[in-house]
Amino acid sequence: MSKTEVRSSTAGATAIAGNVDMNFEVVVIPVTDVQRAKEFYADRLGWRLDADVAADGGFRLVQLTPPGSGCSIQFGTDLTPAAPGSAQSLYLVVADIAAARDDLIARGIQVSEVFHEAAIGGRFHADARVPGPAPDHTSYGSFAAFTDPDGNSWLFQEITTRLPGRVDAATTAYASASDLAGALRRAAAAHGEHEKRTGEADANWPDWYAEYMVRERAGEELPT
Repeated sequence: MSKTEVRSSTAGATAIAGNVDMNFEVVVIPVTDVQRAKEFYADRLGWRLDADVAADGGFRLVQLTPPGSGCSIQFGTDLTPAAPGSAQSLYLVVADIAAARDDLIARGIQVSEVFHEAAIGGRFHADARVPGPAPDHTSYGSFAAFTDPDGNSWLFQEITTRLPGRVDAATTAYASASDLAGALRRAAAAHGEHEKRTGEADANWPDWYAEYMVRERAGEELPT
């Protein structure tokens, strides 16, 4: 027997409203060769280099941030006892998985074909992955995978519409220009269907676009 639970109710959000904000901002990954890892993430992937500091005794810390991300990675010497390559299935959320995959290929990075799951959890097992994007490109359903030189693995996950409650409805932000462009394209397509249903041009299309994009980002019911 399996159980799936998605917590996204406003009641739950209200219950924790008084808690102290806790921003998850850094993940430490274990590597063998710090310089090699820096070249992979900074030079080949193009991630932003935030810091590269060293101290007496051989200590070194390197921090980088993926484009548009609020969370960074750190690696170095004397940071973690974890075995190099033991960080597995770290998520990189993208609005367009084909574009993300093409970018890595252009950078000379080996990346898997886009795949989806036949059953929940299949994303974590190479022999359980189904080739091709999720049917109808369902949000949260399409993946691609790659590894760094130490074998630490990463998963691209395509998310175009968030589950209800996953985004603060009072705050609408996009991680990158391409993320915003994707939202505008989806709003344009939906607005085209809206005009077909009404049988007339909508002079207030900017307001309609804005409402659509805010609701989509917050996981709320979309306008028609």
